[in-house]
Amino acid sequence: MTGKRDTEVLRNLAAVDEVLRQPRVAALTERYPREVVVDAVRTVVDRLRREILAGDRRAAAAEVTAETLVPWVEALVAMAVTPSLKRVINALGVVAHTSLGRALLPGDAVEAVVRAAANYTDLELSLASGARSSRQDHVHDVLCTLTGAEDALVVNNNAAALLLAAAATARGGELLVARGQLVEIGDGFRIPDLLRESGATLVEVGTTNRTYIRDFERAWTDGSRAVLRVHTSNYRIVGFTTEPTVGELAAFAHERGGVMIDDLGSGALGELALFAEEPSVKESVAAGADVVTFSGDKLLGGPQAGIAVGGAAVIGVMRHHPLARAVRIDKLNLAALDALLRLYLDPTGAVERVPTLAMLAAPAEVVAARAEKLRAALLAAGHSGLTAETVAVVQSVARAGAGALPVTDVPSFAVTVAPPDGDAMGLAARLRLGEPPVVARIHENKLQLDLRTVRDAELQELAAAVAAALG
Repeated sequence: MTGKRDTEVLRNLAAVDEVLRQPRVAALTERYPREVVVDAVRTVVDRLRREILAGDRRAAAAEVTAETLVPWVEALVAMAVTPSLKRVINALGVVAHTSLGRALLPGDAVEAVVRAAANYTDLELSLASGARSSRQDHVHDVLCTLTGAEDALVVNNNAAALLLAAAATARGGELLVARGQLVEIGDGFRIPDLLRESGATLVEVGTTNRTYIRDFERAWTDGSRAVLRVHTSNYRIVGFTTEPTVGELAAFAHERGGVMIDDLGSGALGELALFAEEPSVKESVAAGADVVTFSGDKLLGGPQAGIAVGGAAVIGVMRHHPLARAVRIDKLNLAALDALLRLYLDPTGAVERVPTLAMLAAPAEVVAARAEKLRAALLAAGHSGLTAETVAVVQSVARAGAGALPVTDVPSFAVTVAPPDGDAMGLAARLRLGEPPVVARIHENKLQLDLRTVRDAELQELAAAVAAALG
């Protein structure tokens, strides 16, 4: 309820025109579109009025004059004209962190994106014939070469690739999948819910930890159309477990005129020891899977994309399905993926040139040396809170991220900082709000900066950010 004091404040609340006549606000209209500035002024005035009427803000009459509202307007305009997406220094030790945009693109891919963004391209034009072509042509051959598949198709992410595969092969029929593979992926999305949107009827087979071919035999009916294997890339079931191989599932489906879909999720093509337990795209194709789907931005180390490779018959059906248009890949991600895939033609070179692979493959001693450099830079910053007693190099554990390699520890090194006031959470918050923002872990009430995901070129900047946050 509005009291007498609030009524007086509302009478003194500056009008939009009054604020616009303030010199600093008038100057904003010369630098930015007038509509943006006017909208900011209206937003500030309207919000104050609503808060005062609701009793959420207690203000004096002198605090709502045109002059006092100017800094709020300036801040709102600055926010409106500044791109929201910020570059972040990742000191979490999670290489393909979903919240931080997953994979960093190699230089070749970045150049390809810039070239495609700044120029017209032959996206869907055959320069040889002058006729319209398919955007899929740009990555088709290299994907077939890398995976041994007959055909290939790319869409905007792996969930879309799986949805398209299910819709093209099992819509109106049954899709069989082992109960232990009904995973939940990022942001609460679940494979069963996704697959139901394909128009297929999902049939759960076996038990959570043990599923046999005979379970699929019992579950198959005249209405069954396809068998799906989902790689549990973001968790592991260990111990008393059994599941059919890709080859067994493919043979089972083919004997009954059905289709076998293998969703690998991460889709590692790099030759790293860390990937030893990851299912191989080549092996799935060779084992007879009709469609193998995987992501472009996880262990592959590229842009967001869903990749489907396999037999020409099934991939061809997917290519001409109506959903293919709805989930098609855009030209910038296609340009990046094209450049990335060609790096994999030289497996050794790919490990060096693809940032995701390079970070995961970096020897522990290289990361340790980077940590020592950061510690030295922090101590050289001259801040009273950064001393030999408060800054230390420790062993840590990094992760692949993006739901991949969930039980694989990647040995790493980190620099810990014990803030003088003991408030590690506060220090981490100030780092996130700095320029550039820095994200780091908290361990035993100390800030922990994992160096596996920090590049050499970022060390001095990171040291300065920590000193500034302490100050």
